[in-house]
Amino acid sequence: MKKLLLLLAMVIPALAFAGEAPKLDTGDTAWMMVSTAFVLLMTPAGLALFYAGMTRSKNSLNTYSMVVGAFVVAMIVWVVAGYSIAFGTSESATIQNFFGGFSNLMLSGIKYTDLSGTYPTYVFVAFQGTFAAITVAIAAGAIIERIKFSTWIVIVILWGLVVYAPIAHMVWGGDGAYLFDEGALDFAGGTVVHMNGGLAGLVLAILVGKRANYPKIAIKPMSVMLTALGAAILWFGWYGFNAGSAFGANAIAGLALLTTTIATAAAGITWMVIEWISYKKPTLLGLASGIVAGLVAITPAAGFVGVGGAIIIGVVGSLIGFFGVVGLKKMFGYDDSLDAFGIHFLAGLWGALAVPFFALQDKDTLWDGPLKASIEAGKAADVIGQFIVQLKSVALVGAWTLVGTVVVYFIAAVVTGGGRVDSETEEIGLDESVHGERSFYL
Repeated sequence: MKKLLLLLAMVIPALAFAGEAPKLDTGDTAWMMVSTAFVLLMTPAGLALFYAGMTRSKNSLNTYSMVVGAFVVAMIVWVVAGYSIAFGTSESATIQNFFGGFSNLMLSGIKYTDLSGTYPTYVFVAFQGTFAAITVAIAAGAIIERIKFSTWIVIVILWGLVVYAPIAHMVWGGDGAYLFDEGALDFAGGTVVHMNGGLAGLVLAILVGKRANYPKIAIKPMSVMLTALGAAILWFGWYGFNAGSAFGANAIAGLALLTTTIATAAAGITWMVIEWISYKKPTLLGLASGIVAGLVAITPAAGFVGVGGAIIIGVVGSLIGFFGVVGLKKMFGYDDSLDAFGIHFLAGLWGALAVPFFALQDKDTLWDGPLKASIEAGKAADVIGQFIVQLKSVALVGAWTLVGTVVVYFIAAVVTGGGRVDSETEEIGLDESVHGERSFYL
């Protein structure tokens, strides 16, 4: 347990440089700026294409607009108040458990020369802002083709403040933040980003209701090629997401880059093989879905595990994602349009719970995990104890997301006069009805 926390300390600047004056490192600064650009690319390009390609052509531009709209709005919300709630400080220790406070509204109190570890705090603000933006954008995939665009924008504003920022604080907020103090491990966002955004999507999908005639009519993707391109861009950007979460150009970043690649490849192969066995046809859509499931699953563990752990996490994450998309959705009958819950929440949940069993017991050991080492040393309770901490983390994040998203939706629906478009708008398609545009003019 202590060694895991020490490994965590290596990637948290506030801890890694405790006791000595921070000094700017140009290599770390350059890497964090590049990582921020990588993660930025994931939303208005990668996720937007991934989602838009799976949507019917009459709603493809609306889907793209929901993702990009969420990104630009969420970034402003983050700078105005989100960052302060997530990483600011409060005079009350009780409040500090769950909220960072309002000490850094509009980034007040932060100078451009201030450092977070070895790179400028402003870069840290921008880097974390891209995480906040993609998290709410993930939820859009569950509710496309029937929610009002105005309602969605209000949801983005409120959700970033009420749901995302407090969760980011509890997990990543440093000393005084509840789950951080408990020792919860989330390297790059399995709970904060993927569980959070995926569950929010499911909650919103249930509250908004199913699409007209779902599932009686076939709803076919506009362009699987666009979805595959989106998945490829997501994979590229994910190196900033995971390797960037090492907060420097260091060995942990290299480890995260490797495990991200391996887990993703293993997950893509797994989904492809499952379809080949089940349907006799391996689809490109399935391969793209497996890739994203692998990326999600390895995210909370990328800097903590070795090669063997990465492969297992990727394979199981793909199996769980496949079950969520093909089995669970049919079993319960909810309309998660683009499987935000099935892939992001379920694979993120698996990755978060898998961390104790595959995390590196020693930073110089790049295979096996603490389970074998702990059993040999007669300390299996260390792994079980960390697993209990992880359970507490996913339970609290799930409860906060569930309640917060319900509250946010009803406020947004009241403000915009109802959350769902009318039946005529839905039938015509939101591209033309809402935006006055069409993806193709024939």
